[in-house]
Amino acid sequence: MRVFVTGATGFVGSAVVQDLIQAGHQVLGLARSDASAASLKAAGAEVHRGDLEDLDSLCWGADACDGVIHTGFIHDFSKFKENCEIDGRAIEAMGKVLSGTGRHMVVTSGTGLLAPGAVATEEMAAPSSPAIPRVSEKAALSMVPDGLSASVVRLPPSVHGDGDHGFVPIVIGLAREKGASAHIGDGMNHWPAVHRLDTGSLYRLALEKARPSARYHGVAEEGIPFREIAGVIGKRLGLPVVSKSPEEAAEHFGWFTHFASINNRASSAWTRETLGWKPTHQGLIADLDQPAYFGG
Repeated sequence: MRVFVTGATGFVGSAVVQDLIQAGHQVLGLARSDASAASLKAAGAEVHRGDLEDLDSLCWGADACDGVIHTGFIHDFSKFKENCEIDGRAIEAMGKVLSGTGRHMVVTSGTGLLAPGAVATEEMAAPSSPAIPRVSEKAALSMVPDGLSASVVRLPPSVHGDGDHGFVPIVIGLAREKGASAHIGDGMNHWPAVHRLDTGSLYRLALEKARPSARYHGVAEEGIPFREIAGVIGKRLGLPVVSKSPEEAAEHFGWFTHFASINNRASSAWTRETLGWKPTHQGLIADLDQPAYFGG
């Protein structure tokens, strides 16, 4: 297949591009800059210039290919609601191009959107609430009755590996800034996790098997206690590991308090059975306990 990939040079998207090419597919990657274009060419992909706000460009890319994998997102949490709206419009535009053609689109969502408590599974629908502005899942699956073939890959709070610029580096930065590595209460809230290189095969399998309305969980580890993450960070930085009350947590974590308190155990049993997906790379704690996460 010829596959249009958004976010093609991003942390997850670059792993998707690598896996697709290794599996014999052709890739048309969306590139916003000259540097991104050069990176895609070096990876063996074709380049399509544009960005997530250029809907004409997105439609052209989708129409030129046999399928779409949408990993692109503007990761600016200060404008999270606006960026979620941009994401929704991008999905709707590409979905209209693909609707009725039988060509499949895979979009990205997160397990963290699901209600905390019980282990989250794939059949659980994402809640519809103004408090949860991420609309990728709803935007794609709402178009299925009108002829779009689309599925969803939900990623966990921690997608880790070389080049990580997500949640774990934020926690490391806060520990350095505050002089302590913290968890909230007993630290037994859980983060599921997956290595970035294991996400590539998951997206590819979701596209190849093209099952409309399916929700897949890109989860290699069901849930890691946050205090274990804080413990490794404290060890590596030579800082004390401390417990914070909810009130103290707001001072330590600031805007990140919500994410530091997420209790989001998630299963990928159905995903593995249905797609034959087999994560093979090291887990979060082993990956985190390396110099690369700390500038070494």
